Amino acid sequence: MTRAAGGALAVLAAWLLGAGLAAQDLTRASGVVLRGLDKVTGQTLDMELPEGGSARLGRLTVIAGECRYPSGAPASNAYAWVTILDDLAPAPVFQGWMIAQAPALNALDHARYDVWLIACRTSDG
Repeated sequence: MTRAAGGALAVLAAWLLGAGLAAQDLTRASGVVLRGLDKVTGQTLDMELPEGGSARLGRLTVIAGECRYPSGAPASNAYAWVTILDDLAPAPVFQGWMIAQAPALNALDHARYDVWLIACRTSDG
């Protein structure tokens, strides 16, 4: 993806978050549910993380930030702040909002791994 295309997607994501979700009452969740895929082995890993928690996916460290969803509809569209570190990179390989209903809109761009948001975690159990 070109830098311009990435910038356009970021603007679109910001617009969707601002215009689409601003009109709704939002609830802050206790954490996130993410799914990771190792594209080489085909193995998937579901990660249920509290806010601030982290999990390993191969050489990646996935760190959950805040997650919000429309009040009264926890199974509805969720969005979460996620940071992903790669042991081989000096800076985060991803840092931003992931949107459950639009996983490709603002996605991790990595040769080996995919990580996407499934939902907000709505219970501490």
